[in-house]
Amino acid sequence: MNAAGITTYTQLASASVTDLDKIVRQDAGITIAHPATWPKQAQMAADDEWDKLATYQDELQVGRQIKK
Repeated sequence: MNAAGITTYTQLASASVTDLDKIVRQDAGITIAHPATWPKQAQMAADDEWDKLATYQDELQVGRQIKK
């Protein structure tokens, strides 16, 4: 992320999932990451909503939203 210029939670929160996917898959060569929930998680972190973030992360499975 740093190499791509993303150095804060706010920047991560405003990044598109498409851009994040490109960064981790093509630029970093990571194939197991699923960045679809990263902007939402980063926004909670940027807003200092750590309890809300922890609850949300409990609803994730391998970084993906579990259907309820």
